[in-house]
Amino acid sequence: MKRILTGLQPTGEITLGNYIGAIKQIVELQEKYDSYIFVADLHSITIPKDPKILRENIRKLLALYLACGIDPNKNTIFIQSENEYHTNVSWMLECNTYFGELSRMTQFKDKSKKNTNFSSGLFTYPVLMAADILIYDVDYVPVGIDQKQHVEIARDIADRFNKKYGKIFKLPDALISEVGTKIMDLQDPYHKMSKSSENQNGVIRLLDNIDLIRKKIMSAVTDSESIVRFDPDNKPGISNLINIYSVFTHKNISEIEEEFNSCNYGDFKKSVADVVINEISKIQNKYDEIMKSNQIDKILDDGIRKTREIAKRKYEAMKLEMGLGR
Repeated sequence: MKRILTGLQPTGEITLGNYIGAIKQIVELQEKYDSYIFVADLHSITIPKDPKILRENIRKLLALYLACGIDPNKNTIFIQSENEYHTNVSWMLECNTYFGELSRMTQFKDKSKKNTNFSSGLFTYPVLMAADILIYDVDYVPVGIDQKQHVEIARDIADRFNKKYGKIFKLPDALISEVGTKIMDLQDPYHKMSKSSENQNGVIRLLDNIDLIRKKIMSAVTDSESIVRFDPDNKPGISNLINIYSVFTHKNISEIEEEFNSCNYGDFKKSVADVVINEISKIQNKYDEIMKSNQIDKILDDGIRKTREIAKRKYEAMKLEMGLGR
């Protein structure tokens, strides 16, 4: 079975857009591949984080992903920082990576423009990302198109290392995520739903209070036509709600338009709120059960035992070929 690896940013603030656009796809991939999932907590500290909040977010994130359908029996799940070989391998790869390569990384150029006092970690983190990938001989890395550059530099580093020291690494391919349903901001439907939105009434988080979720949907921006019709250009607000309703009911656009042909926007919004709340309530109940149990610790203990052994073998092979140690 082909192997994939997915890194998760440690934030517990997962939105409805994240759930529909990303998590549902990860759940589908676990049925097709030997899946490795890790919390990329080392990557998160390129920008300072409150230690207490970061640790809480790691646990919340894992609990939410499990509640959303990530099966620990179909995934190897671990925390990046608990496997010391990631940083060891990263240093060895850094010594085989060129300054020019890293300076051309799009995310580095964008973020460094915003903050002149950036850390060196912001510059070198693509090498740590390469280590994350290359350690496990993965075949594919599921990424959006904007992350493809990170897989490409991992391939370049691996290929250079293999030519210099012998074939140590498998060259991974980017598995570009299919463009799924894009969920837009409820108050600004011309922009994607984002947890950093200025108006939080447009953002639904999976851990939001149920009453608050209903209130946000009922107050979603629509238009003056009062016809439930899919038209993203002229009716972005109602079209966004149709997309959400379609995801949770598995009905196509024409079926939804027919179903609400004689309804006003208030009735339609109520139906959207009902199906969203039904799904999110199940996720929240499962999340609460997981947070109260020791399930996460057991999953992480199993995951780190397995991945540390794999990473150690790769590290030792690299040391041998590079002439390190004794």
